Amino acid sequence: MTSSPAIRPYRPGDLQALEDICVRTAHNGQDSRPFYADPNLLPQIFATPYVHLEPELAFVLDDGTGRAVGYILGTADTPAFVEAFRAKWLPLVADRYPVPDGPPATPDEAMAALLHDPERMVLPQLAGHPAHLHIDLLPGWQGKGHGRALMRTFLRALRDRGVPAVHLCMVTANTAARAFYDRLGFHEIDVPDPGPVVYLGRTTDGPDRV
Repeated sequence: MTSSPAIRPYRPGDLQALEDICVRTAHNGQDSRPFYADPNLLPQIFATPYVHLEPELAFVLDDGTGRAVGYILGTADTPAFVEAFRAKWLPLVADRYPVPDGPPATPDEAMAALLHDPERMVLPQLAGHPAHLHIDLLPGWQGKGHGRALMRTFLRALRDRGVPAVHLCMVTANTAARAFYDRLGFHEIDVPDPGPVVYLGRTTDGPDRV
């Protein structure tokens, strides 16, 4: 029986759909498959470790049939997450995606380098925004208020845990995503030499105003 789309907590049975959503939105918000020899690496960095380490902070948009078509996930404590990533997650995938020999020469090697360097997520400028998040929706589900609903759910969960603020890292070229975050009250965090990305943050209070 089909019901209306709704936000619900992540379930283990959502993993394949979650990884597929990540792959299909990971290249500046577009499908990453044309750009990587093995795009399945991307969820191992940006999605799967979060539901492995902090599943209680993962929520999906259910299309009404039980299928996840979008998600928001993250961590309440970035430094603690980085430690857990290094100790508990990386050993599960390191053999499949080894660290590159020398400077990355391909997009896949660049992503493998990120996988093996979780400490890159800990920056002094982000200390006031200890949580961080990732949010993705399949293209057909964007622009309909579902992203706002996912964000509202996630911010409320952080607030209930006493987390004061959250940040995210996004590719600067993804202007559509930046406009979305701006509308939700995120502001730019000044990080020296950020490269092709920008850091945004906001407080977790007043999630119903998102």
